[in-house]
Amino acid sequence: MSAGLLKVSALTMRFGGLLAVDGVDFSVKHNEIFAIIGPNGAGKTTVFNCISGFYRPSSGAIMVDDTAIGGMPSHMVARQGLVRTFQNIRLFKTLSVVENLLVAQHTQLSTGLLPGLLKLPGYRRSEREALERAAYWLDQLGLTALANRESGTLSYGHQRRLEIARCMITKPRLLLLDEPAAGLNPQEKLELQQLIDRLRREHNIAVLLIEHDMSLIMGISDRILVMEHGKPIVTGTPLEVRHDARVIKAYLGEE
Repeated sequence: MSAGLLKVSALTMRFGGLLAVDGVDFSVKHNEIFAIIGPNGAGKTTVFNCISGFYRPSSGAIMVDDTAIGGMPSHMVARQGLVRTFQNIRLFKTLSVVENLLVAQHTQLSTGLLPGLLKLPGYRRSEREALERAAYWLDQLGLTALANRESGTLSYGHQRRLEIARCMITKPRLLLLDEPAAGLNPQEKLELQQLIDRLRREHNIAVLLIEHDMSLIMGISDRILVMEHGKPIVTGTPLEVRHDARVIKAYLGEE
């Protein structure tokens, strides 16, 4: 793994009198799988929302390479190469699987109103390339046979895969996964773990994920940040985190 891609420094988020995130620091390297874990209410999703542009942090810095993204709206964050999934799947459920992937490419298409109306060569070429990219990611995620199905009729596991495909088609540098294993059965969780690792290796991306499934986290992460009550309590490898007394206390309590 090379130098840092994402750096979060002294991140703080207040909601009125509630301090939801308190002085969080961590970095994610290029091509690294980095996980954030912690009990319910630890502030994990709030950190994600600050990074991805859904919340404006109260204070602190969020840097991607040399660009400050803290407070940027979500579409501007996506243009920096950071894209995310959600714990509650947010597909266009009345559109087909392939249409979801075409919609995701709207910022990449070099088209305009007039070329579209006149079906000019540039428009047709752009449209063809978008379809080719969609076909590629349908194949990568094992969804080709479902291309023309309404996405809302897919199984939960296939909807999760489509959501990841929709992120990957935008050519991200950092993929943010919010509870990707939620609702999946044990076999689907194993396949998800293999998929995340393959995407990292074959497409040279970093992955930042929140997850409650400890077997998935311990099996795939390079490093892990553990949070409790909005604060970071330890950052380390899976082995270091597994045996850290502060982590055991946070999850199991003490007599």
